[in-house]
Amino acid sequence: MDYRRWFTADVEQPYRVALIAFPGIRAFDVSVITEVYGADRTDRGVPAFDLRRVATGTTPIPMRGGLSLHPDRTLDWLAEADLVVVPGLDDHLTPAPPPVLDALRHAHARGTTLAALCGGAFTLAQAGLLDGRRAITHWNLVELFRTHHPHVTVVPDALFIEDDHIWTAAGTAAGIDLCLHLVRTAHGAEAAATIARSMVTAPFRTGTQAQFIEHPAPRADRDADALAAVREHALRHLHESLTVADLAAHAGMSPRTFARHFTAATGTTPLRWLLDQRVAAAQRLLERTDLPMPEVARRAGFGSEVTMRQHFASRLATSPRAYRAAFSAAAPVSEPAGSSPIAR
Repeated sequence: MDYRRWFTADVEQPYRVALIAFPGIRAFDVSVITEVYGADRTDRGVPAFDLRRVATGTTPIPMRGGLSLHPDRTLDWLAEADLVVVPGLDDHLTPAPPPVLDALRHAHARGTTLAALCGGAFTLAQAGLLDGRRAITHWNLVELFRTHHPHVTVVPDALFIEDDHIWTAAGTAAGIDLCLHLVRTAHGAEAAATIARSMVTAPFRTGTQAQFIEHPAPRADRDADALAAVREHALRHLHESLTVADLAAHAGMSPRTFARHFTAATGTTPLRWLLDQRVAAAQRLLERTDLPMPEVARRAGFGSEVTMRQHFASRLATSPRAYRAAFSAAAPVSEPAGSSPIAR
């Protein structure tokens, strides 16, 4: 995905989000979308969102558990949306109304970003939008998805994935991950972190679905405690030249044993986790401070501005300077030297 288009957006306009509604959608996914985009957090620096519940008509739509959703816009409103989000389904083979499928096709043709949570990928696949593209759904639905949509390239172990500005996410909690990621790419890490804090959830989870597919034999509690302590230690010392060997020593394990246990617990390697945390730390420093680039790189643990720029390019498809220009606060404040970008 080309993130550069976000950096020219008119930040004064509310970001318009369409929640696609039709009988059979999951109440949980509706709640996730509403919690992320439907709450007013502008007093805490989060941009304004204009969330609309879009359907073929305005008749209330029943949902499981005795709930109902009242649409407030018809499908014509998709022409105004910046983002269209499709909830998952109670029955994953529920056919979407043909007008909904047509509206999704037209939205994609206009270049609008589409996102499906969990089984919502089935709806996008019904519209033919995932044929020849990569997609993901809940790990327990992968074979069903492949059977009914053989022309889609399923990536079974991702939490969420994008192909041609179409996003799909794995089950339940990964829908939260995707929504927060979309906020992060459009409005910056601080906005996503503020929303995550209000939801009492992690602003960014590393790893893949692989960590959830099976139930491995329990490890000793001391191993889990050691890994948690190592992650906390790393977050408080990101500005230091930490290595995987350093983290393994802190856990009292050999590097090979540490890497195996860390990957099993988090779904990602120690090195990738460490780099992800450093990128996130640099994002926060770029947003909150006016520190020069070499100092941002040092505090985030990259060592040099060149290294930081390389990791921004590979993970965010932009440069640190472009990121700061788009997402820095109006009145940045320098932080005391040596302070941890994460500990606060």
